[in-house]
Amino acid sequence: MGMSLWVTGTVVERIDWNDKLFSLKVDAEVEPFVAGQFTKLGLEQEGERVQRAYSFVNAPTEPLLEFLAVAVEEGKLSPRLQDLHPGDQLMVAKRPTGFMVLDEVPAGRDLWMLATGTAVGPFLSILRDAGSWEQFETFNLVYAVRNLEDMAYLEEIRALEQARPDQFKFIPVVSREEVAGMLRGRIPSLIAGGQIQEYADRPITPSRSQVMVCGNPDMIRDTLAVLEGMKLRKNLRRTPGQITMEKYW
Repeated sequence: MGMSLWVTGTVVERIDWNDKLFSLKVDAEVEPFVAGQFTKLGLEQEGERVQRAYSFVNAPTEPLLEFLAVAVEEGKLSPRLQDLHPGDQLMVAKRPTGFMVLDEVPAGRDLWMLATGTAVGPFLSILRDAGSWEQFETFNLVYAVRNLEDMAYLEEIRALEQARPDQFKFIPVVSREEVAGMLRGRIPSLIAGGQIQEYADRPITPSRSQVMVCGNPDMIRDTLAVLEGMKLRKNLRRTPGQITMEKYW
């Protein structure tokens, strides 16, 4: 892969959400992207580039690129990304890609965005993009983490809920501790049991719902099974359905 596909980015700001979870704001000239897409970040290591895909958290119109990452101990790249500070450089793939975008989602009344951990990134990009809000009557963000401290961008999401109370619903889910006002458990079982729909005060049905699912493979597999049991179908180009998915690692 030639260097021409990569540009050098400069870290402008870094946000530490907890000791492992962080965001980087990067100044880099990439090609235009659509909210929900991703690119690759890379660092040179012993003469080769270590690279991994990361979704844009920023809306396409924002001047800085923003990425949400978690440092995985055995990871080749993420611990080194966590060592970066303002002024440090990294490589950014110039050409964004990915189909976790509203253009790929058929029309519907209610949009459900189901995310685990850092997979909330593409949904934040979509929610930050002013054009998104005209495409569905309601936006319902289900954001699941292990512990409350793992919930990045919480203040921003809460502010969005206050700014758009009729159109945006935030359904926070924590699996390993009881948090007042939040659901406890895993997304698939909370949909199967109806707790998520009750919290949002609206049903998930084939006729009115579109569901975007982004997260770890187990969550995606189990959630797909639950949704298919509710008569929703995978969204394919030839046969539009109600479920659009992206595995997040």
